This record gives sequence, structure tokens and C-alpha cells, in this order.
Amino acid sequence: MNFTPKTAFRTTNAPQPAGPYSQGIEANGFFYTAGFGPQDPATGAVPDSVGEQTRQVLRNVQAILKERGLTMDHCVKTTVHLADLADFAEFNDAYQEFFSEPYPVRTTVGSQLAGILVEIDVVAAVPESK
Repeated sequence: MNFTPKTAFRTTNAPQPAGPYSQGIEANGFFYTAGFGPQDPATGAVPDSVGEQTRQVLRNVQAILKERGLTMDHCVKTTVHLADLADFAEFNDAYQEFFSEPYPVRTTVGSQLAGILVEIDVVAAVPESK
């Protein structure tokens, strides 16, 4: 079995890692992102509502995807952590603004989050070079 080395990607247009992890890693034809929170990368501000937090999280995800030359259309899987599953409808309304059919598969779980309402990571398929 051949292993393609992993390549890290970083952008200043998304929040910087708060520990020993990469914002994004490409390996074996897929691009994996860290779990992004709703911090504005320029100011550190966090919106109040779960809808606005979801939009900021997904803008952060878009930034690291763009660094690799990908878009939300390349996403095949998302994992969503919500501080309160009762916020699902508002989250889902904001989430669907960023994706088109066929939507990525998704897992949504309730999680204890440190001072935020939503965190999302994605897996994107990297198109083969021709």
C-alpha cells in the first residue's frame, strides 16, 4: 500500500490554531479541516446567535478550502458540534446557505463547547490533476 505524504495548509483568513494541529491537511486525495469555531479571524469577535455563528464558522472553513483551491462543492462530509441540539433548526437554515445538492453527508452531535455554540470540520475530495 502506497502512502502519499500529508501536506499542511494554513491561512490567515481563518482563526489560527490554538494548539498543535493544522488548519487543513491533504492526504490520499482528500482534504481534512480542523474543527473551526465562529471567531472572526481579524477581530476574534464571536457572533451571538447560532445562525450567525454557523455562517462565520463556514466562512472560516471556506477560507482554508480556498487556500487549497477548493470550494464548498468539494465537501463530501461534515461533522457539526452544537452546544444545544435545540438550536438545530436555526443552525440548519444558515448551514444550507453554504452548500448545494448533492449535499455532503453530515453528522450532527451535541457537545460541550467552550464559550461557542457551533464547531464544524469538513472532508473535501481533491480533484485528480490532469
